[in-house]
Amino acid sequence: MCSKVAWRCKLGYDESVVISTRLDRAGVGGLYAYICLIAADVASAAAPANAQVRDAVYRGTMVCDKLPFTAGKSREAIEVTITGGTVRYSRVVRLRGTASLPREEGSGTLSGQSISLQGAWKSGNRQYEAKYVGTFLRRHADLKGTQIWNDDGKSISGDCSGTIKRQLRVFVPRDRKQP
Repeated sequence: MCSKVAWRCKLGYDESVVISTRLDRAGVGGLYAYICLIAADVASAAAPANAQVRDAVYRGTMVCDKLPFTAGKSREAIEVTITGGTVRYSRVVRLRGTASLPREEGSGTLSGQSISLQGAWKSGNRQYEAKYVGTFLRRHADLKGTQIWNDDGKSISGDCSGTIKRQLRVFVPRDRKQP
């Protein structure tokens, strides 16, 4: 973006500014550094907050509080799929060591770096509604939320937390071009 014999400004993946400096004899180098810094700052501010592509499958684990009808704290897999701004998720529900069908499923929204998920699960006389929120940092998001259970007319609340992460691009299968 900026260059002057010994000056280079570069916007990296995380939009940080790297300046390689060597002052020239006239002392004008400081001015070039200042201009490069301002140009980089303007360029990073002009990009929208959600400019990073979030479209991917994120996998992780959610840990939820022990409930009266569970064997202990539940630690289960969660999968969040983001495609074109649409967010869908599914999560295993395990009661007393046995995974139950159907899975907890829901949808969500993206707003800048924030993600919000809402879903539900029902089996027999037990059901719950879940709400999770989190913030993306690079390729992962930390989630926190609450499940409100209804078990035979009793309302029980439990907190959950976890992390979802997308695979490194190197490990994601590429679409092959047809010959």
